Amino acid sequence: MDTGFIIEKFILVTVIFGISLVIAMYSTYAERKVAAYLQDRLGPDRAGPFGILQPLADGLKMFMKEEIIPTTSSKWLFIAGPGLALLCACIGTAVIPWGSPVLIAGKVIPLQVSDINVGVLYIFGVVSLGVYGVMIGGWASNNKYSLLSAIRAASQNISYEIAMGLSIIALLLMTNTLSLKQIVEQQHGFNWNVWYQPVGFIIFMVCSFAETNRAPFDLPECETELIGGYHTEYSSMKLGFYLFAEYINMFVSSAVMATLYFGGYNYPGMDYIAAHWGPTWAPLFGTVILFAKIFFFIFFFMWVRWTIPRFRYDQLMNLGWRGLIPLAIANIIITGVVIAIIEKF
Repeated sequence: MDTGFIIEKFILVTVIFGISLVIAMYSTYAERKVAAYLQDRLGPDRAGPFGILQPLADGLKMFMKEEIIPTTSSKWLFIAGPGLALLCACIGTAVIPWGSPVLIAGKVIPLQVSDINVGVLYIFGVVSLGVYGVMIGGWASNNKYSLLSAIRAASQNISYEIAMGLSIIALLLMTNTLSLKQIVEQQHGFNWNVWYQPVGFIIFMVCSFAETNRAPFDLPECETELIGGYHTEYSSMKLGFYLFAEYINMFVSSAVMATLYFGGYNYPGMDYIAAHWGPTWAPLFGTVILFAKIFFFIFFFMWVRWTIPRFRYDQLMNLGWRGLIPLAIANIIITGVVIAIIEKF
């Protein structure tokens, strides 16, 4: 295998991994600032200018806290749970196209770690594995509240993965591909999939809230019933891993929504920019546009959290099974009929 290819992919993986961790770290700061704005407060303002160093202070605090492993817990699984949750959150970025190929020093470099032809299935597989980190952590703690929370998380994820998968089927009927790169290329300019699949996007977005355990779908962490949820017994950086995993999942979910429905790195007037900026700066500008879309969705996640109260568990299940799944099936049928009519006439 070409050594240059390995170095190129290693650098790309390292950059994406570092960006994911930095975004997750500063999402905690952004969350506090958004919450403060919506509640007419100041938010963090002590550590550095405007509190900008607060995430670093929080990280240092996590590392300096005492490591506690309950004596009655399953030690190795107790340690493995947070690691698995963080790992599954990070590897979801591997198939996301972060920009069109960029020309650097005469070499064309694709801004995607791996362009596999089943990228959508890969994303769903990674999402499905993520719940094991929660399940293992809740079970290994040997705490009945943590176990109940883990069971809630598993049933919630299973319920909403079905609706999420069905919402994607309608999109795949239109694109005829499972490759995220090809799906993005079909949305050149302003030809975004959200114009053709608005219902599918809404279903996917709601399911993303449930998959990331974000309010109003944060029943696995419902402190009024389950103390702290599946990570009740965790402390120090093992707790930090779970918190990081949630924010990285939010980042990946936002990237997937921007890629599937909002054109990814595509934007109006991109051909003009490509003609005048050249093959190096134009693709990088597209990457900036993609991250702007991602940051908007992250803000939307936070906005909803501090606006809508938490569901009851029966409401959560009713919405998933009796609301979103029938709606997603109806969307598939309507999409199939419209495509058949268009192809015939």
